Amino acid sequence: MPPPQNNGPPPTLALTNTLMTRLKPAKIFKNSVEPAPAPPPGPYPQRPTNTGPRHITGLTFDDKGDIVVTASEDETFRMFTKTLYSKKYGVDLPRFTHRSTAIIHASTKEDDTIRYHSLHDNKYLQYFKGHKAKVISLEVSPVDDGFMSGSLDKTVRLWDLRTPTCRGQLTLPSYPIVAYDIASLVFAVAVNHYSRILLYDPNNYDKAPFLTITLEDPTLSLISYPPRPIYMTSLAFSSNSKFLLVGCSGDAHYILDAYEGHLLAKLEGHIGLERRSLSAPPSIEPSKGSSGEEVSWTPDSKYIIGGSLDGKVLVWDVQSLEPRVGPVDLKLAPKRIQPLVALDGHPGPSRCVKFNPRIAMLCTAGSELAFWLPDTSGDPEDIARGLLKGSRPT
Repeated sequence: MPPPQNNGPPPTLALTNTLMTRLKPAKIFKNSVEPAPAPPPGPYPQRPTNTGPRHITGLTFDDKGDIVVTASEDETFRMFTKTLYSKKYGVDLPRFTHRSTAIIHASTKEDDTIRYHSLHDNKYLQYFKGHKAKVISLEVSPVDDGFMSGSLDKTVRLWDLRTPTCRGQLTLPSYPIVAYDIASLVFAVAVNHYSRILLYDPNNYDKAPFLTITLEDPTLSLISYPPRPIYMTSLAFSSNSKFLLVGCSGDAHYILDAYEGHLLAKLEGHIGLERRSLSAPPSIEPSKGSSGEEVSWTPDSKYIIGGSLDGKVLVWDVQSLEPRVGPVDLKLAPKRIQPLVALDGHPGPSRCVKFNPRIAMLCTAGSELAFWLPDTSGDPEDIARGLLKGSRPT
């Protein structure tokens, strides 16, 4: 007699404080990045541009959470069933399209073209030319074949996978970082050196932004005066589109109210990843190899996970955040949030940190790649208390 079939929905596992504190590395891939080649022989060896090992600079999950692709400084992108090389063009900022067999990525050599690549047969499907400097931000629309790119040429370009020419362009006064909201009804552009975040309607991007947010942290003046500038490296909307996570170089990230622009929270407790190593002198603008992918939401937006230069992976509990009402007050200090937990186990700086969109799995990357899963076994202290009471906890 065949076993009964269960056609109901798969079981779900809610993310809780207990579960987040029990995340542990389940598998570490030691050879995720090829070592740098030896310097050429000669009386005057070349001065290395980066000190220390090569790093993974970007990672992306497909929509189902079944496949993860990493890009690294060794000019490869890996699916961990195979390694694909891009020695001619380099590879950075990999992003899955809505097909699990294709990605787009930025280039680090030759030119600044964005490339559309088939993972199935290792062929380029399309080239998106137009940027005149390195692409530093790349995001795919959550709902269709559109995508956006921001470049050191101080432009944002809007594209469609089905055509090689860009369908729109924004010219800005400084380097832009881009993000879509979950329904692709809004896109955000962060403008560095001006501390502004511009929110646009995708159907009216040629008009002025409908909201301009000023990112100004009054607590920085308590540390130094004049306060150090804020350098933004990433943007991400929460799953309900109410909040905007602003990843920054230095030792703080920020959460903004995406509707009005209030500065709600400041995330602290990590060591900024704008440097290559702890021995390097402090700076604000990220050095080469820093990815801007060291902080992100969990899929339910209850938590934020972030990397640190000392290798720790931090979890911030942001469930109690509440939007503010009334006019924006730039002198009002944000709520300062310390980590719920600082997880150990990642080898070296945790430069890329991303939660799987479908299952309770965390991925961290630097010089090596680690997959994290929650340890669901009983806590030793709880078991001990139960034994003292004469019963074993279930």
